[in-house]
Amino acid sequence: QVQLVESGGGSVQAGGSLRLSCVASGYSYCMSWFRQSAGQEREAVATIDGYGVTSYTGSVQGRFTISQDNAKNVLYLQMNSLKAEDTAIYTCAATAGDGYCYDVYAATTSDFDYWGQGTQVTVSS
Repeated sequence: QVQLVESGGGSVQAGGSLRLSCVASGYSYCMSWFRQSAGQEREAVATIDGYGVTSYTGSVQGRFTISQDNAKNVLYLQMNSLKAEDTAIYTCAATAGDGYCYDVYAATTSDFDYWGQGTQVTVSS
């Protein structure tokens, strides 16, 4: 069992930046950041595997960066040039398996076994 705890959410004006952190109680080969805005389904925005290979959904490509500190079991999401449409609850997720990770466009909520509690990001225009 891996426990995930996010931090770093908040309110920011459009064009600003935030960095989210997710502390994991153990190692997971595949981790992801999902987000869910009001009235929308939860979507994967970025994934990273144990080798540091990343994938991003098109709407955040070039603005968001997912990274991890394997020594500390911390997952990050650096969000720059934030837009009002980035407003959502951001949640980190991890898989129980090893050696396989999902491309962000293939990742679904059912693919991930462990979830954090979520952190709110609000971007005002």
